[in-house]
Amino acid sequence: MKRLLCYLRDYRKEAICAPVFKILEASFELCVPLVVAAMIDNGIPNADRPYLWKMCLIMVLLGVVGLTSTLFAQFFAAKAATGFSAKLRHAMMAHIQKLSYTDLDRIGTSTLITRMTSDVNQVQNGVNLALRLLLRSPFIVFGAMIMAFTVDVKCALVFAAAIPLLSIVVFGIMLLTIPLYRKVQSQLDTVTDLTRENLTGFRVIRAFRKEADEIKRFCVQNEILMKMQNRVGSISALMNPLTYVILNGAVIALLYIGALRVDSGILSQGQVVALYNYLSQILVELIKLASLIITLTKTAACANRIADMLETGGCTETEPDMPELSEKGTVVFENVSLTYEGAGDASLTGISFSAKQGDVIGIIGGTGAGKSSLVNLIPRFYEPTSGTIRINGIDSRQFPKTELRARIGVVPQRAVLFKGTIRENLRWGNEHATDADFSEALRIAQAADVVASKPLGLEEPISENGSNLSGGQRQRLTIARALIRKPEILILDDSASALDYATDAALRKALRSIPDQPTVFLVSQRTASIRFADQILVLDDGELADIGTHDELLARCPIYQEIHYSQFPKGGAGN
Repeated sequence: MKRLLCYLRDYRKEAICAPVFKILEASFELCVPLVVAAMIDNGIPNADRPYLWKMCLIMVLLGVVGLTSTLFAQFFAAKAATGFSAKLRHAMMAHIQKLSYTDLDRIGTSTLITRMTSDVNQVQNGVNLALRLLLRSPFIVFGAMIMAFTVDVKCALVFAAAIPLLSIVVFGIMLLTIPLYRKVQSQLDTVTDLTRENLTGFRVIRAFRKEADEIKRFCVQNEILMKMQNRVGSISALMNPLTYVILNGAVIALLYIGALRVDSGILSQGQVVALYNYLSQILVELIKLASLIITLTKTAACANRIADMLETGGCTETEPDMPELSEKGTVVFENVSLTYEGAGDASLTGISFSAKQGDVIGIIGGTGAGKSSLVNLIPRFYEPTSGTIRINGIDSRQFPKTELRARIGVVPQRAVLFKGTIRENLRWGNEHATDADFSEALRIAQAADVVASKPLGLEEPISENGSNLSGGQRQRLTIARALIRKPEILILDDSASALDYATDAALRKALRSIPDQPTVFLVSQRTASIRFADQILVLDDGELADIGTHDELLARCPIYQEIHYSQFPKGGAGN
């Protein structure tokens, strides 16, 4: 939790004022039993109505001032807690945007969602309660005990005996529940992950009639979560009954000792009532403190998880200075290998090839051959385990990532569009793009007819993930989004798989006609899509099986032959 307190710096005034006003309210509350004792001992026996009215007005005044103090404390605590959580979310979002693909793979989407929502809400609630009660409750407890000693020392010894017992119960339960709450939050990640998978893949689930299996799988994990919550809840639930037993035992002892001392004339009835009121205040505050400690236990577990996430990724990488470039659009791999974190085997091994400006490089291979892994190394989404990648004649590690990625247009394997208009989605490629830039990019991507068919054109709204578009329309718009930035290197990671052969051929022809001639990396499962590439890389189980043109590979590479002839039988039009 200490690691997150820096986000409270801008709310120091509120963080100080909230407990100060709460302590002020508690001070007035401690005065009330003395006023009641004076009324019982002095006003009621003497039937002194003016005195009683005076004491009543004093009590009303104490109540009004206490209420005002409480309202100020609530306002300052809420302002500090909500501002703290807002800054924390901003920091988390900024940190997530800086995480590498490796870090994102390791942490997982469901974990990040839980951190940003459930965990932050729990920390916000904990900060709010801590500012209001963390000082107030102990102040009331010890203040009431001190006030009790000013009334009668012997009776106050009951307080001195009860408070340590209560502390043992409260802190003992706290120590037991802290690790359990951490396990509960981890299991919540699992349930969240299952829920996310079902929501994103519900079409596949229904297509294979797996609804019952997914419900069963969810119920199993949810049952585990429920049992863990029941266990920690059962331990936490012992707090109130144990504190009530101790405090009610203290009340019995106080009334017994007080009655004996009243009979002896040592104490007055009003003083016994005052002592009882102080004990009642301690009871209420310790129950509040117990609930606060449970909340703070959850808060501490959530805060540690958030802090761990914010520290993921190690030290902030120092970006190198922009090097002077002598080449443009060139890519050279020199004995490059890649092993994903936690993977047993390498995904890529000893890859070497070179591409000059304007080349079209086709990449083909079976499922899991390493095609996407290879192109993800170019914009440094992943760093190679060994070997060197040279972009424009410079080691890619010497490029600032922002500068490198500004020169590269990437169309990922999964076409992703964001909620907004077509224009807003295309502006991701170039914020300053003109209508002419939009038209040119849409023309090359074969998406001009998609926009023309929409009533609002570029202002046509797109649903989340582009769910109101077909697969082919989404792919063409994502290609246009990459083209609009006029990249030196264009990566199409199997991004034309939903296009028909005619549209695919028109797209490839249009790419060849781009004036600046970017270097194009074209990942595809179709040999028809890459047959006219300047070079074709054939990958097999992470290794470069062969490299050459379509005709050369068709003559000598068994893997390429197998892929090609599975799509075009011998003697067909594709040969």
